Amino acid sequence: MPQRPHRSLHLEGASNFRDLGGYRGADGRVVRWRRLFRSDHLAGLTVADTQAVQGLGVTRTFDFRGQAERAAVAYDLPGAQQVPLPIEPTVMYRLKDLLESGQTVTPAMTVELMQHTYRAFVTDNAARFATLFEHLLDKDEPLVFHCTAGKDRTGFAAALILLALGVERSVVMQDYLLTNELYRMPTLEGGRTSPEVLHVLWRVQADFLDAALDAVERGHGGVDQYLAQALGVGAAERRQLQAVYLESPDTDI
Repeated sequence: MPQRPHRSLHLEGASNFRDLGGYRGADGRVVRWRRLFRSDHLAGLTVADTQAVQGLGVTRTFDFRGQAERAAVAYDLPGAQQVPLPIEPTVMYRLKDLLESGQTVTPAMTVELMQHTYRAFVTDNAARFATLFEHLLDKDEPLVFHCTAGKDRTGFAAALILLALGVERSVVMQDYLLTNELYRMPTLEGGRTSPEVLHVLWRVQADFLDAALDAVERGHGGVDQYLAQALGVGAAERRQLQAVYLESPDTDI
């Protein structure tokens, strides 16, 4: 049996760059390796990293960072089309407002802010995720989607893709939580936020993704309906996605 690829690409300048392949989806088929990648931002790629990503055949990058984030930390990946899908980092804006008003921000408050942000992905940012699915359906050339840390906006996008492919929610959560093992948090100057608050901000918790999926359930009656109603990914589109991105169940997971 052939050895499966590594999920993490172990890049120096993008620690959270990883493959969505190998998870078991609809009808026991597994997600194809080396087609769908998720990552933190790509501006820190080294020359060797860039060569590695080019070697994967990546022709498209989808950037969920807000406009100021993209402008401040731009990148160029030769041979790849960049598609901006901006979702503004509202949790950081809210945190700044709280600090400037003189409030002491606690880890519990920060968890609530993160949960609110994830619910907003569902209600306010469906158009961005719908566009990503349009590209997924358009062609199956390898692609990477990312935000700044590759954990929140990217994490919800990855969850939607895997769920659309029929991957079990518990496995989707496992992939989501891998960020805590892989992502190297940036070195931050001491400031008005405690290390405990920063720990909440720069890591992921099951409660965050659950907040989004609970909003999907409450607002649309489930993932299937959300995909169809909000993202334009109905039964026919799901079958097409699964035909393109899933392969024989005898593939090693």
